[in-house]
Amino acid sequence: MFLLGPIGHQELLIILALALLIFGAKKLPDLGRSLGEGIKNFKKSISGKDKNDSSSDKPAPTSKDE
Repeated sequence: MFLLGPIGHQELLIILALALLIFGAKKLPDLGRSLGEGIKNFKKSISGKDKNDSSSDKPAPTSKDE
């Protein structure tokens, strides 16, 4: 996947410095938090362990025509 080899410490520091310049110091924690929540929600939806899905086990009520 990496054409030039694995990413080292220097490359990570350069990427972090660029992110700091682009987004600013105040927005980086919010950006990281929202990225982490997005990844967590994605993993939860892939694994199928959603707490709100417990209601889907019950059959849906049917309406009777009169």
